[in-house]
Amino acid sequence: MILNNYRSGFVTLLGRPNVGKSTLLNKLIGEKITITSPVAQTTRNKLKGILTTEKSQIIFIDTPGIHKPHHLLGKKLVENAKSAINGVDLILLIFDSNFEPGRGDQYIKDFIMTNKYQFIVVLNKCDLLKADKRHLRKKQYREIFGDNLITLQEVSAITGEGCSELINLVNNYLPEGPLLYPKETLSDQPLKTIFSDLIREQVLLNTREEVPHSVAVNIEKIDEIKNHKKDKIQKLTAVLATIIVERKSQKGILIGKKGSMLKDIGQSARLNMIKLIDGPVYLELFVKVIPNWRKKESRLIEFGYEDDS
Repeated sequence: MILNNYRSGFVTLLGRPNVGKSTLLNKLIGEKITITSPVAQTTRNKLKGILTTEKSQIIFIDTPGIHKPHHLLGKKLVENAKSAINGVDLILLIFDSNFEPGRGDQYIKDFIMTNKYQFIVVLNKCDLLKADKRHLRKKQYREIFGDNLITLQEVSAITGEGCSELINLVNNYLPEGPLLYPKETLSDQPLKTIFSDLIREQVLLNTREEVPHSVAVNIEKIDEIKNHKKDKIQKLTAVLATIIVERKSQKGILIGKKGSMLKDIGQSARLNMIKLIDGPVYLELFVKVIPNWRKKESRLIEFGYEDDS
C-alpha cells in the first residue's frame, strides 16, 4: 500500500574503486542486480537499482570507481561516474573504513564540495573493525568534511548492519513525489547488459589477477525457446555470448585445461541467470582475442562503453 506524503528520487553511489558500492547496492535492494568481485573497477556501467517501499521509491545509481585512468576505457568510466551525479537528489559518498582517508578520498571530497552537492558520508565494511578503530575512523572523516558534513552512517554491505538506518536517512532527503517506476521493477538495465555483467563477474572471480580488466563480454543473442514436455510448454532462455580478451595467453587461461575454466565460468554465470529470471537458461560461451580493444573508440562503443557524460 502506498501512503500519503510518498517520496521518490535519485541517489548516486560514488567512491573509489573496490569500496563496496555494488555489494552495498545489492544489499539495499535485496536482490543481485549488479556484479561484485574482489577486483577493483568491476562496475563499468551506470546502473540503476530500484528500491520500492510503502514510504518511498529510491532509484540508486551505481557507478564505476573514481580513479586515475590509464587508457581510454578508464577515462570513459571516470567521466561517466562523475556525470552520474548531475540532477540527482542525494549522493552517498562510500568509503572503505578499513583504511585511513587518503589522497583519493580527499579528491572526491573536494570535487563534491566544489560543486555543492548534497551528500551523506557512508563508511562501509565497518564489521571488519574493532570498536576503537571504528571510533577513530568516524573522527577522521568528520575532521575531513568539517562543518560541511550533513551526517555519517556506518554500514556493512555483507552483514547488513546500518543498512536500514541508511535507507531511513536517504528517505529524509528525497522530495515528495509519485512512483517513477512500476513497483516490481528492480533495475532499468536491459537483460542483455545484466547477463553480460554476470558472465564478466565470473571471469573476474575465477581468474582474479591473471585476466584483469582486459575482458569484455558481448551478448550475441538471447532467444526464448519453447520446449513441449508432456502436456506442458516450458520456456528456455538460450544465451550466446563472446568473451573478449586482448592477448592469446589470456584466451588460454579463460578456456583452461580441456575447457575446464570456461565450463566453470559458464556454469556459475548460468546459475545466477536462472535466479535472476526464475527460469531455465542455456548458455553457450566463446572466447575471442581483440588486441588493445580498450584503447579503441569503435570497440568501446560496440561493447557498450559509450561516453554519456
